[in-house]
Amino acid sequence: MHIPDGYLGPHTWVGLYGVMIPLWALASRFVRRTLKQRQVPYLALGAAFSFVIMMFNIPIPGGSTGHAVGGVIVAILLGPWAALIAISIALVIQALLFGDGGVTAIAANCFNMAFVMPMTGYYVYRAVSRGAAVGARRRWIAGALAGYVGLNVAAVTTAILFGIQPLIARGPDGRPLYFPYPLEVAVPVMALQHLLLFGIIEALLTALLIKYFQRTDPAMLEPEGRTR
Repeated sequence: MHIPDGYLGPHTWVGLYGVMIPLWALASRFVRRTLKQRQVPYLALGAAFSFVIMMFNIPIPGGSTGHAVGGVIVAILLGPWAALIAISIALVIQALLFGDGGVTAIAANCFNMAFVMPMTGYYVYRAVSRGAAVGARRRWIAGALAGYVGLNVAAVTTAILFGIQPLIARGPDGRPLYFPYPLEVAVPVMALQHLLLFGIIEALLTALLIKYFQRTDPAMLEPEGRTR
């Protein structure tokens, strides 16, 4: 799902820096105000965990890659704003030190994987698990659904960014200057890969980690233990 350099035109990636800079500032304010001291190590661990699992990239047709992200479980444990910070840190390190995702596309990758995915997954989890006891089976079922939905929404958002490039960036001869495939190609390719494979991996990962915390540290799953 990492977007390389050269796939998005300046109209898109500059605009997404304009979106992400205030979101990063807002997330920093939320995290400083609400993150409990005992949760600070988990923020670092969340960034490290996401960094490691995103390094297992599988190329997919259309010029991107597929992988698990871990953004939803970080959002469930620490809140979506903390997840935005954690996943963004992982993505920036990957882009600058490992060439995984483009430097110009850092904001675009953060928008998809650090903002859209954790926010979507977090609120799906909250809706499905509402009223369930911390140790209830519905908690990890809600986590699996949240991970699956969150990753797939992020994948479709990535595909839309790809697919609009031929519409907004063409040369004098009418040829696309950046990503060449339109929405009707980009969206099905990205969606199917994540619906059928990567979303299932993300769902299993999220569910297993919720079950782990149910046994070892259930306080992390309490509403007051999460950042809003």
